[in-house]
Amino acid sequence: MGSGCRPRLPRNARRSRRRRNPGLIVTPNEHAEPSGHAEHSEPGVPSERAVRDGHTGHTEPGEHAGHSDHAPTAGGDACAPAASARSVAEQLAHVLAQVSALPPVRLPLDEARGLVLAEDVFSATDTPPFDNSAMDGYAVRRADLLGASEATPITLPVIADLAAGTAENPYVGPGQVARIMTGAPLPDGADAIVPIEHTDQGRYSVVVTVPPEPAAHIRRAGDDAHAGDTVLRAGLRLWPTRIGAAASAGTSTVLVHPAPRVAVISTGSELVVPGEPTRRGQIPDSNSFLLSAAVAEAGGIALRIGAVPDDDDTLRELLASLAGTVDAIVLSGGVSVGAYDVVKAVLAPLGTVGFGPVKMQPGKPQGFGRWPATVGTPAEAGTPGTNGTPGMPAATGLPAQGAEAAGAAASVAGPLIFALPGNPVSAYVSFEVFVRPALRRMQGLATLQRPTVQAVVADGWSSPAGRAQYMPVVIEADGDRTLARRAARGGSGSHLVASLGQATAFAVVPEEVTRVVAGDTVTVLLTTLAD
Repeated sequence: MGSGCRPRLPRNARRSRRRRNPGLIVTPNEHAEPSGHAEHSEPGVPSERAVRDGHTGHTEPGEHAGHSDHAPTAGGDACAPAASARSVAEQLAHVLAQVSALPPVRLPLDEARGLVLAEDVFSATDTPPFDNSAMDGYAVRRADLLGASEATPITLPVIADLAAGTAENPYVGPGQVARIMTGAPLPDGADAIVPIEHTDQGRYSVVVTVPPEPAAHIRRAGDDAHAGDTVLRAGLRLWPTRIGAAASAGTSTVLVHPAPRVAVISTGSELVVPGEPTRRGQIPDSNSFLLSAAVAEAGGIALRIGAVPDDDDTLRELLASLAGTVDAIVLSGGVSVGAYDVVKAVLAPLGTVGFGPVKMQPGKPQGFGRWPATVGTPAEAGTPGTNGTPGMPAATGLPAQGAEAAGAAASVAGPLIFALPGNPVSAYVSFEVFVRPALRRMQGLATLQRPTVQAVVADGWSSPAGRAQYMPVVIEADGDRTLARRAARGGSGSHLVASLGQATAFAVVPEEVTRVVAGDTVTVLLTTLAD
């Protein structure tokens, strides 16, 4: 058996070979899959069947690259000395160490929905700002009505009619009442509200049959908040209720961390737009749709570029055009050591993006770093987030979120780059484990991880030795227990994207566990809310 270690072909040779073998790569331990969605059988880790049968002789490409954060040596790194794979925790720590919250911007309140506060919000006035009625009824002096009942009703004259929003403040003297609507200011002299249901609803005089309790149905000024009180703390996401709280506090603008703008790119000459006819060797591009939806669910603004072919120059030019217009780029495919691994070929020589294996299944080959920084004036570098940026597609749909001072020279940090495996399940697991926490940190959120629960395994499966496994499962209630059932008969096969649509969670199997049996308790990462 060969080692799976192949030198990278020159670009012209790669193009020639693509014409003869349109995008299919047969890996030692997996069925043939199109190259844009293949993990290229990851080296150093036997297949599930090999673990079960005790055969571990096959190596899998991708292990040899190690975790280099520098450009490869001349001749490529396909056969470089093996390096220790990072654990999931180590890789996540490596990612988060390079991620911080985006600089805050001040936005009108109605443009800040879903964003995260970068400063506390204080009440500008008492809330409510004046004593007011909590009911439609009559503002009264309680002492005038202590003896009212069905048998002995009390009739009093109505001296005013007060609607919500009125500035009138008639004095309610002894033996008088004022008709009042909900929210209207309590008139001087009144000390209680009689609900309209306890009267004959008279307009010029009113018959009252139930005496009010002390201060009945009166909302006092400052009941909700006093001027200067903290209404919302920094770090909270502005959901509708919090938008309402900020507005009630007299706030018109808020300082927030902007939503990260994320370009999503699939690589692979075999990928076509879903719905278009396919020939032999072609498949629909699902990854760009899957990952764009994941970006949006995580709170980001997704720019779905779609699929690009396995061509170094095309990808390089696209990435260069995106620099300065987005905060992050998520690529899928081309991150192992195959002959057509265009992402690694383009990014590794930059010296700012590292590649290497992570001890997880699926999703072992990973790449992370930044596009190199650019230096120049905003006019040269392009204003982030605006249409018409040089080299950028004409209409990105990304809103402007602030720009540098005109004419000021600046070093513009390159966008974060996440290079994920090409198989859809691998790409999605990688997004959930590494990209989503990073996007949440960029938004200024303190809680980065999905919630987890403990669940009882309904049907068992095997797990590769030395790798944390993320098994797509469906969560079911079973009395007072939570059950985890595999979402697909094929288990965690990294190409099973249709079955992934049934999953609501990932069962996380530790590195040292090679077999999960029915009745075991596992930690489950909840990824989807119930319909």
